[in-house]
Amino acid sequence: MINFVQKFIQKVLKDIFKSRRDIKIGLYGPPNGGKTTLANVICQDWLGEEMGSASKIEHETREVQEKESIVVKKGRKELKFNLVDTPGIATKIDYEDFMKKGMKEKQAKQRAKEATKGVVDAIKWLDKMDVVIVVLDATKDPYSQVNITIIGNLQARNIPVLIVGNKIDLKRANLKRIRAAFPQYDVVGISAKKKKNIDALYEALFVLVG
Repeated sequence: MINFVQKFIQKVLKDIFKSRRDIKIGLYGPPNGGKTTLANVICQDWLGEEMGSASKIEHETREVQEKESIVVKKGRKELKFNLVDTPGIATKIDYEDFMKKGMKEKQAKQRAKEATKGVVDAIKWLDKMDVVIVVLDATKDPYSQVNITIIGNLQARNIPVLIVGNKIDLKRANLKRIRAAFPQYDVVGISAKKKKNIDALYEALFVLVG
């Protein structure tokens, strides 16, 4: 009887705590999948301002960024959350790859150092996430080591996941491959750059976070 009462009180306190704190939704994925571009679209839609800068050169985002109190509205429903944009997850970061994109050696080494730290920080932040949107480049093979590592980590932590297949405006985009690779999760196809099908993403978030 005492155990039952204790468990009941603990559940009530947990529910109160949960309702008061802000939900954190994290954007995760490999570099150049379009996380920051998507973050900018969401922030522009509901805050009127951008999250950060995007670039064709990988690891433009090297620090975890957070925008607080985003409220997405659909009819009478509201979804309030903090949006967290994270550096791209990579298993290998080589400064020479940045030099091939036109950077000087010193600048490339610094970027590689910061990008490596960014990956570590992004993984640490997983413990703070309530929901994760995995942003994948729909034109690329989804069966990469990075993608499988990210999804595996999320599964192990029991974090609710929504997969976004980005860049569907490009001819090589293939959502079927992503759905076949990760059939346990819902997959929404969007183009963050063209702001295409973003409403479907919001609808999926309402279903997932509810």
